[in-house]
Amino acid sequence: MTRTGTTTTHLRRALRREVPSTVGLLADEHDFTAMRRYRTFAFDDHSTYLQQVEALLKTLAGQGGHTTVTLFDPEEYAAWCTETALDPDHPTSRSRFTAHLAATGARVTYTGQPLTTLLPELVAAAVRHATWQYATTVLATAGPCADCGEDIGRAAFERADRLLGRLLEAAGPGIHHLVCSVPAADDQLLAVLHAHGTTRPDDSTATEFTAVLAAGIALAAPAGLVLRTATPDAPDHLHGWRLTDGTLTPLTEAEVFTAYCTDARTGEPLSPEPGVAYRAGFPLTPDPDDDHPFHH
Repeated sequence: MTRTGTTTTHLRRALRREVPSTVGLLADEHDFTAMRRYRTFAFDDHSTYLQQVEALLKTLAGQGGHTTVTLFDPEEYAAWCTETALDPDHPTSRSRFTAHLAATGARVTYTGQPLTTLLPELVAAAVRHATWQYATTVLATAGPCADCGEDIGRAAFERADRLLGRLLEAAGPGIHHLVCSVPAADDQLLAVLHAHGTTRPDDSTATEFTAVLAAGIALAAPAGLVLRTATPDAPDHLHGWRLTDGTLTPLTEAEVFTAYCTDARTGEPLSPEPGVAYRAGFPLTPDPDDDHPFHH
């Protein structure tokens, strides 16, 4: 190879390291089977497919570039091809759809983790993304309050933000794990937040948590919020609240115990978790801005 050719190859490799890559992954057997109806889809076996995907990810990582992985949903793909007038039975269409997901969908950065680690991360990211989309849609379409004319979505988010701030302030020191559950249509919105002391996390999880709580306020849904606090040399404390008229009403100690020690699917009692103290929810300082519920 000439000196010029060697230089050109080196420059191309250097440039390749600056081009990001996205891999669309068929995470389960059901989605994989759905893609087999396309003649140009080359794989017959899901296990072999996953092995090849992992080999590809390792190759891309070895080239030094930034690689992300996103969930490839066959139903969403077929609908997208219909909307864009593309042939779904063509590799270019699958490539373009993956690029679309890279810009709009949930994705996880590949850092060399095995698929047994990557797949749960990816599914969790997809659930969070879908929850965020649903919650923001609820807030965007809530409309004005019939009583005061205020935009319900915006006001509900502001109220949820204040509630979260007051809750963390009252919770005090410790490592806090919060879960907000909001019934919506035929599904259940869940948001999780980790916080240290009274400091609100400065990342997207706080916004997502606030949006789900706000969706519960906007829908006037029978939502619930639980808080688990860990402090050194003490049992974890569990507290709970129900969402009532746009504010958090503390559960009693018995209600918190029942909520945690009952199988949500069967209704059968569960054994209390060792080293955990079940406590009533503590009252939050009233805010005059949260006095009235919203009416559609």
